Amino acid sequence: MQKFFTLLLQALKGEEQEYTSGSINRAIFLLSVPMILEMVMESLFAVVDVFFVSKISTDAIATVGLTESVLTLVYSVAIGLSTAATAIVARRVGEKQFVEAGHAAAQVILVSLGLGIAMGLAGFFGAEAILRAMGGHQGLIESGSNFTRIIFASSPAIMLLYTLSGVLRGGGDAAVAMRSLWIANGINILLCPLFIFGFGPIPAFGVAGSAMATTIGRTIGVLYQLNALAKTKGTIQVLASQFKVNVAIIRNLISVAAGGTGQFLISSASWVFLTRILSDFGPGIVAGYTIAIRIIVFTILPSWGMANAAATLVGQNLGANKPDRAEASVWRAAFLNFLFLAVIAVVFFVFSRPIISWFNADPVTVNTGVNCLRIVCLGYLFFAYGMVISQSFNGAGDTLTPTLMNLFCFWAVEIPLAYVLAKQLNMGPEGVYTSVAFSESLLAVVGIVLFKRGKWKNKKV
Repeated sequence: MQKFFTLLLQALKGEEQEYTSGSINRAIFLLSVPMILEMVMESLFAVVDVFFVSKISTDAIATVGLTESVLTLVYSVAIGLSTAATAIVARRVGEKQFVEAGHAAAQVILVSLGLGIAMGLAGFFGAEAILRAMGGHQGLIESGSNFTRIIFASSPAIMLLYTLSGVLRGGGDAAVAMRSLWIANGINILLCPLFIFGFGPIPAFGVAGSAMATTIGRTIGVLYQLNALAKTKGTIQVLASQFKVNVAIIRNLISVAAGGTGQFLISSASWVFLTRILSDFGPGIVAGYTIAIRIIVFTILPSWGMANAAATLVGQNLGANKPDRAEASVWRAAFLNFLFLAVIAVVFFVFSRPIISWFNADPVTVNTGVNCLRIVCLGYLFFAYGMVISQSFNGAGDTLTPTLMNLFCFWAVEIPLAYVLAKQLNMGPEGVYTSVAFSESLLAVVGIVLFKRGKWKNKKV
C-alpha cells in the first residue's frame, strides 16, 4: 500500500518523464492518474457554471445551453488540434528531438491563436444572431447576448487550454496539464458567484458574470501552461525563436487535427440524432436518458485517462523506434480498462435504480434511466477496448482510421439501427439504448481488427 501511495504522489508531481523503457504498468499509472484528474476538472467547468446560473432564471440557463451548443464548434477544433499536438510532440520526444518538439509546440500555439481569434470575432459580433438562430426569444437575446459575446471572445483561451494540454501530455508532462485545470477551475469556482450575484464593490453582472469568471479562470490556466513551457524544467521548452511560421509543421498539424475534429463532430452529432428519436416518446424519456448518459460520461473519465495514456505511450515509443512496446502498452491499457469498466458495469446493473433516483424521483424518468444504464453497460466490456484502441490510433498520428470507424459505426449503423428498433420494431426507447451498446461493441471489434493489422506503426508525423 505504501508503494501505491508513493507512486500516486509521483504521478501527481509529474516527476517521471521517460516512458519508452521500464515497466509498462508503471508508465500507464503515472500518465493516467493526472490525465483522469485533468478530465474531471474540465467537466467541472460546465457543472459549476450551470449550478450558479440556475439560481438566476430559466432564461439564463437557456442562454448557457444555446451558446454552448454553438460553441461545440470551437471545442471540436480545439480537441482536434489537441489530438494532433499530442501525436506530433510525443513522436518528437520519443525520437529525443526535444528542440523539434518545442518547435512543434510553438506552431500549435500560433495555429490555436489564429483560429481562436477568428472564431472569437465571429461569435462576438454575431452573438445576437446566434441566440436568435438557436430559437431564443427577444427577451432572452437582450439579457443573454453579453454572455455569448464574452464566451466567444474567450475562444483563444479555450483553444489554448485544450491544445497546450495536448502538447504537455505528448511530452509526458501530464501533471502540469492537470494542475493548469485545477487552477482554472479553482478561479472559476471562486469568481462565479462573485461576478453573478455581486459582492461589496463588485456589481452583479448576472449570467454575463459566469462568462467573465470562466474566461478569467481559463486565461490564467493558459498562462500557467505557457510559463511551464517557457522553462527548462520540463521535457519540452518553447523558445521565442521557434514562433516563426513553419508551413510544413502547420500543414502536418492541420492534417492530423482534421481527423480528431471529425471524430468529435461525428460522435457528437450521433447523440443529437438519438435524442431526436427519443424525444418522440415524451420529455420524461429524454430526461431519464439525459441523466443516464451524464452518469455514464462522468464515471468513464478514468477510462479516458487510460486511453489518453495509451496514446502518449504509442507516440513516444514509435518515436523511439519501439513499435512492439507501443503495441504492448495498448493491450495492457485496454486490459486494465476492461477490469475497471467490468466493475462499473456490475455496479450500474445492480444499483441503477437508486443511482438514477438520486437525481430525479419521477417514475417515468427513473425507469428510463435505469433501462438505459443496464442496457448500455452491457457493451462496456467491448467499449473498454474500443476507446483505448481509438485513442491509440490518434497517438500514432493516424486520425483517419478512427474517424472512418466512427462514421461507419455511429452514422451507418447506430442511428439507422436505433430508428428501426425503436420505431419499426416497436422496442421504444430500449431500441435506442440497444443500438448504442451494439454500435460501441462493433466499434471495438472493428478497431481490434484494424489495430492488429499494424499499419499504424508505419504512420509518419
